[in-house]
Amino acid sequence: MKRLIIALACAALTSLHAQSPAKTPAKPAPTTSPAAPAAESKPAPSPAPVVVDTEEIEQKIDGIVTKLDANDRLSSKLDGIVTKLDATDKVAAKLDGILDKLREHDKVLDKLATPPPAPAKVEPAPAPAPVAPAPPVAPGVPSEALSKLQANIDYVWIIITGALVFFMQAGFVMLEIGACRAKNTINIVMKSFLDFCICAIVYLLVGCPLMFGTSWMGFIGSDGFNLATLAGDHRVYVFFFFQLGFAGVSCTILSGAVAERTKFLGYLLYCAFFSAFIYPVIGHWAWGAAGAPFGIGTADGGWLQRIGFIDYAGSTVVHACGGACSLAGIFAVGPRVGRFGKDGTPRLIAGHNIPLVTLGVLFLWFGWFGFNAGSSLSATEVIGRLIVNTTISPAAGGIAAMVSMWFIQGKPDVNIAMNGMLGGAVAITANCHVVTPAAAIAIGLIGGIITTVATIALERWQIDDPVGAVPVHFACGWWGTLCVALFNEKGFDMKSLGIQTLGVFAVSLYSFIVAGLFFIVVRLIMPLRATEEEQINGLDFSEHAANAYPDFQTTEQA
Repeated sequence: MKRLIIALACAALTSLHAQSPAKTPAKPAPTTSPAAPAAESKPAPSPAPVVVDTEEIEQKIDGIVTKLDANDRLSSKLDGIVTKLDATDKVAAKLDGILDKLREHDKVLDKLATPPPAPAKVEPAPAPAPVAPAPPVAPGVPSEALSKLQANIDYVWIIITGALVFFMQAGFVMLEIGACRAKNTINIVMKSFLDFCICAIVYLLVGCPLMFGTSWMGFIGSDGFNLATLAGDHRVYVFFFFQLGFAGVSCTILSGAVAERTKFLGYLLYCAFFSAFIYPVIGHWAWGAAGAPFGIGTADGGWLQRIGFIDYAGSTVVHACGGACSLAGIFAVGPRVGRFGKDGTPRLIAGHNIPLVTLGVLFLWFGWFGFNAGSSLSATEVIGRLIVNTTISPAAGGIAAMVSMWFIQGKPDVNIAMNGMLGGAVAITANCHVVTPAAAIAIGLIGGIITTVATIALERWQIDDPVGAVPVHFACGWWGTLCVALFNEKGFDMKSLGIQTLGVFAVSLYSFIVAGLFFIVVRLIMPLRATEEEQINGLDFSEHAANAYPDFQTTEQA
């Protein structure tokens, strides 16, 4: 048995040497009996290791024997090895263990040799494996729950930002009160309070359906007049609340432009008319498709939206519209008594509370974060840059307005600086989603300069605007709308500039003409402008029979 194992080992060694480039033949020390162990030591291509009578194996064994016979030196060494191995059973036992390990190794090699065909069976399986997760998505409760959660977060975001926009009403009130004289304080408070009350009712019943209903030839919404009768959990209510804040802001812009000389009833009629037939019409042109995701109207939108007009948060729809109506109102009521001399020389009529102006401007800036970032209508990562741009542009506008007026008159002007900040905010409103913060600086700087230049120009043309509504909202509304094309992060596009120009021009022209016609009609029915005596005594006394500061003299007469 020992000699049989030794012969097997020698046959394996000589077989390995026979495959190398330098082979040394040897004498056939072992007999032909090693053929059987050699057959056992092979990786067993067939399950029966005893089969050794194949021609291929016999030829290999004969070749080994022939090489061994040719080398007497190797034969003598093999004989010495065999003699030593015979002398110890321990070595024989080790050789038996080596042989067993070789057999186990051969089995492992056989298993490794069989996998190549196996991948053909495994490959088809991995292909569908990545697609397999798709089925859970269809019925997927987790994905539906996640989508529902995101939708609810979006709704909460819209409500919060809508509340910020509503809070801008407080900013408008404080700004207008501080920029005007104390004897008109109650009149200003009443106007800014009641205009939103009227706007809320009219916009619910008429304005919102006309603005976001199914489009009729791209000009006006034609259905959706049942908003107040929808189910309690309908998502359109969230959308309506947010849009109502925008309508209220646009409506109240006129208040400051015609302050201190406009009859209270005429202003209230304007609020109702504006909320029903001016703002909703131009809003449908540019934003008519915005209500479709909330279950009102369709995705085709108005004619401006269809040709590619972009006004992200309302430089045109809210501000240029309100500014154009304000300009029409100024022409309708004329300047305040004493604002210009007989030769047209402007006379300063200072506001009575500049700190209140500052607080109102800061409130407006605070509300503008909801104005712009809320227009995303989703609480996603996009709101970050919207907030940053809404911070940067107004800051640059305030600095530019202060510096420009300082250069013109030799001293910085607080009211111009405040209005420059508002001009920068208006200018960034249409484009805050497509410009970088660096571009926002440039937009705000130019917006502040435009505010200053427009304020000086209106004064020279004897157009009385107590709070600077036209320079801020109308002039900077134009500028901000054009900046969508001029400062777009994707590059300048001449076609886009043409569309933007057409859009802001169409909105401004419609708003100015329709508002002007309305004021003409009202003047035929009732007084629109307060008399000289009423203006001197103050509208608080003549319109409301009250005094906001009873401990102080607020009229120009003792």
